[in-house]
Amino acid sequence: MCYLVANDVNKTGSVAIQTKHGKHLSEFKRNLLKKIGYDRIQLVTISRPSSYVEYEPYRFVTSEEEFAEIVEAM
Repeated sequence: MCYLVANDVNKTGSVAIQTKHGKHLSEFKRNLLKKIGYDRIQLVTISRPSSYVEYEPYRFVTSEEEFAEIVEAM
């Protein structure tokens, strides 16, 4: 289990979704990056949110659709 975290480098806080490593996650990230670009939004995969305080506060979501919608609006 891991978390995909999206962070706007110019703002405090991030959005996160619990997921699994693998091909699906890699494709999801790649497709999302095609839409949002590489300028401000950072997508990172982490093991434990409590270990990465630089991304706090976290907003946890439960679906990839919600995650993508929020990230695209960042």
